[in-house]
Amino acid sequence: MDKKAAVSAFEALSSGIRLDVFRLLVRAGPQGRVAGELASALGLPPTNLSFHLKALAQAGLVSAEQEGRFQRYRADMARMRGLIAYLTEECCGGAPALCGLDGSASTTGSTTPAARHAAGQTRRPGSSMSDECYNVLFLCSANSARSIIAEVILNRIGQGRFKACSAGSAPRGEVHPMTLQVLQAQGYDTSLLRSKSWDEFSDADAPQMDFVFTVCDTIAGETCPVWPGQPLTAHWGVADPVKAEGGEQRRLDAFSLTLNQLLDRLRLFTSLPLATLDRLAVQHEIDRIGQMPAAVEA
Repeated sequence: MDKKAAVSAFEALSSGIRLDVFRLLVRAGPQGRVAGELASALGLPPTNLSFHLKALAQAGLVSAEQEGRFQRYRADMARMRGLIAYLTEECCGGAPALCGLDGSASTTGSTTPAARHAAGQTRRPGSSMSDECYNVLFLCSANSARSIIAEVILNRIGQGRFKACSAGSAPRGEVHPMTLQVLQAQGYDTSLLRSKSWDEFSDADAPQMDFVFTVCDTIAGETCPVWPGQPLTAHWGVADPVKAEGGEQRRLDAFSLTLNQLLDRLRLFTSLPLATLDRLAVQHEIDRIGQMPAAVEA
């Protein structure tokens, strides 16, 4: 295993939820488990679980096989052993027995630097992200409502600590008029908003993102580009206000509700002490925010 593959695997496992999923699949062995069993065991909504399984699959840690109407997932044991070997191959000058990693010596009460790194204990956001400003990208398929709203909110309440952008996998090409209407009614600046493709942020010369949040279930199920800088990712699914039915006021209310839900999540996000949390802790917190039920947010 090379360094790039190892980093990709560590990034995938830096989420507490994905680590739980992977451990369940390791425990299941060659038989694996279907997605419904995993969702039930972890108490996760299917769309949320799909997002995390996709991340594990992209890192090569799990494989999927179609079984009728279901997908069966298995942990890639060879990949896991390769990751462990990558961590230990240089230990104690190439003699891991000196460290007790081959079981010949006790390691009670000690933790190797490699193990701490694998657990996310030695990497803080500040070690790989800007100490002054965090770049955040919000994604939804059309980039005309939810991701735009999140971008505008964070740029206001982030108070210079966050620079937010948004994009879509199939951009509509224009911001939805009701998105502009509800934002302007709350005093947000909409003069520079535009609907754009996520390709603008996947090039090697694109600004490196520290966080990437998907805010619609459709895009969470798609294969995302490889983002420069290996940002932390989470799914913050919100109902699409564009699909709301009824008269104009009822539809505007749906857009206002979306704004309020994203505002609640982003207030929690901006209150996180990012400079003092390690990477694993940050991933746990942004996953937790994404699981907030809409009733609580409202």
